[in-house]
Amino acid sequence: MLGNGQFKTSLTRIDAKYRILTPLPTPDSRLPMNKPPTAERFYDFICFGDEVPGILTVVAAAREYRRRFGYAPRSLVMFKSPSALGVGGHLVRGRLAYLDRSSVPLSVRQALKLDTFGDPPALYKEFLQRAGVAQIALDHVRANQVLRQMLSEVGADILSSVEIAAVLKEGQRIAGIRTIRGEIYWGRQFFDSTVNAELAQAAGVQKAKGFETFGLPNSELSVTLVVETEGLPIHELKAIEAHYIQRLNNPSDLEAQRFINAAAWSDPALAQELRRDISRRDERGQFMTMWQGKDYIDVRCRALSIAYHAFRGTKLSQYESRAVFDNANIAILPNGNLSWNALLFQVNADEAEALARNQAKPTPAMWDELGYVEKWFLSLGFKSIGPARELYVRHAGNVKGAVQPLTGAMMLSGGVPATEALGTFGYGFDARGGIQGLREVAAENGFNSISFRSPLMNIGIRHALIKDVPNLAVISPASGFEGYACSAGRIVEYNVGVGQGVGIAAVLAMATGKNLADITNAEVRQVLAATGRLPKIYGQAYLADAQALAEFEQRIGSGIMIA
Repeated sequence: MLGNGQFKTSLTRIDAKYRILTPLPTPDSRLPMNKPPTAERFYDFICFGDEVPGILTVVAAAREYRRRFGYAPRSLVMFKSPSALGVGGHLVRGRLAYLDRSSVPLSVRQALKLDTFGDPPALYKEFLQRAGVAQIALDHVRANQVLRQMLSEVGADILSSVEIAAVLKEGQRIAGIRTIRGEIYWGRQFFDSTVNAELAQAAGVQKAKGFETFGLPNSELSVTLVVETEGLPIHELKAIEAHYIQRLNNPSDLEAQRFINAAAWSDPALAQELRRDISRRDERGQFMTMWQGKDYIDVRCRALSIAYHAFRGTKLSQYESRAVFDNANIAILPNGNLSWNALLFQVNADEAEALARNQAKPTPAMWDELGYVEKWFLSLGFKSIGPARELYVRHAGNVKGAVQPLTGAMMLSGGVPATEALGTFGYGFDARGGIQGLREVAAENGFNSISFRSPLMNIGIRHALIKDVPNLAVISPASGFEGYACSAGRIVEYNVGVGQGVGIAAVLAMATGKNLADITNAEVRQVLAATGRLPKIYGQAYLADAQALAEFEQRIGSGIMIA
């Protein structure tokens, strides 16, 4: 450990030493693998976790650093999975091709002449354009290539298959990371983009388990194993679903009614719920069949889910069966294959944390369920299916001690003030698969509904900065969200907007001698405006809804702030 007051001097010495050293051997290095590794390295920016928001935070920081100082900083992205499986977290190794985009009301879009998804962060727009995304669908192969290119362009290193042995600190600040291989990576600014805030936890930051801020520390969002199918044309898939819907809505079709009862396990309340779902009609009076966009399909009713669970012999209930085939979000890939975000697994908080720490590898029970999905898909006419390498873990708790924690009510109030905003993002409070126990706790507190309108919120960075570790930012679903905020704040597009701001803030901290935790939204906004990267700002303050949600979050939650 370095003594008080020695941090700057020591880093200068290390910095000079490493100018002549070659990088450590990694799967991405061309060095002979038998070359003895150097024990230490120094970097300006270190990101633990290779989720897309983290990678783009490093890119934003490195570009701003070069703009200010005229040369590239030393940057490192380190993560637990093997690099050979791809760089880009759950969007690449998890193959989550269906991107959740910003939802902007039509009236706002028309008034401001915005595109379908509003005005995304400049860095996210660049990534999507380079990856060839038309609207929704992201090809994981192309995404991996583009992310590697963007890191290479800013001179960033990649270190994979990393396990943290210890976080080295100088006072409150992180000084370095020691791996279980004994290597030490010293740095100035640190970013954590893991879903479970793993670096932050190793640095001593406390974390709320599950939905502890709702008094439900054991409850957690579902995880998904994405599968990719090939061989069945879309028009045939649509015809299959339409056929199911017609039959399931025919009370005289006894076989179809047996399907419903089988999927409900003869639970009359669930059977009635399923019948209501498949009988819904759109504004034209038509059944809610699949909706196809340019590069995506939304499955809008549970006909396919009923068919699968009748085939599988399990109840269409996530809490009881722990695995459900949900209404699918389907991405249409450039090669014509379909990527399905549909197979959900129920996990508790400890299981989500364990999965995140184990490279999001599916469990044997999950692989077993996948076997049934494969048989069912083949029976529909698909030629083959391929699973992702890793699970999509939506949420695994939230850090405590953010500079300015963010609640759902604050989001509904419009987010940060427009004069400080770094961008705008809209999304529903989407707890896919549900939060087990929330409805019951709400009822006990006098609330008949747990649904609230979707926020359209201005983006800031202060919920990602950590007070007690002032050179660390957590840019992920594990940021300083409270109450319902994590369900909207977990989305990649939002976190890229936060990460772009954090990257700039990290450079501002280095340039001014301030702590990262002390950089304000307004300071970052000035940089975005001066460099022509500030998007349009259009957050909406839904004050009555925000007050209702504030009351909900405060009465049900544990120590949640009032907006």
